[in-house]
Amino acid sequence: MKKFLAILSFSVSSLPLFAQSEIGPEGNKLFWVGLVLLAFGAGFLLAKKRFPSFRTKPIQSLFSKEKVHVLLEKDAKYYPDNLKLTVKNTGNADVDLDQPLLVFDNFWLKRKFKIKGSDKRQFYPLYLDKGRTHVLDIDIYRFYRHDKRLKKFPKVKVYIRNVKGKKLGSRSVFLRKTLIKF
Repeated sequence: MKKFLAILSFSVSSLPLFAQSEIGPEGNKLFWVGLVLLAFGAGFLLAKKRFPSFRTKPIQSLFSKEKVHVLLEKDAKYYPDNLKLTVKNTGNADVDLDQPLLVFDNFWLKRKFKIKGSDKRQFYPLYLDKGRTHVLDIDIYRFYRHDKRLKKFPKVKVYIRNVKGKKLGSRSVFLRKTLIKF
């Protein structure tokens, strides 16, 4: 029986097979579809530029937006004594700021400190009205007295978050010279 099936399969495979003539790919249709999509896109951009009232208004303006501008300044170019943190509420909603996070960065190591206040006063979390500015002076040597190794860390970064944990902004400064230029 096995021989019969082998002979039958050999004879069937040796019969001439007839195929219909194949139709090639239709590349012209793809080209025309792409050209029409490109024309619609160009027409939309021209209409948007030519008719300003046609522009769509951003959805963000419908909702209140928390936005702050963070500025971190040092009092000397290298090896400063104090840092000045300025936080300005530029959004259209009031912001409830959490404690700023001060990070000493050595490219491989990071030391993080939460700033609770200054001059033995705690004023975080801080409610900042829209358009208002908050200024905080940070004494660097207080952190150096806590850990002497921090003097070798060339970079300091400040992260500002709201009470719910959403990151609002950050800024960094270099405290001393490094081989890497940013």
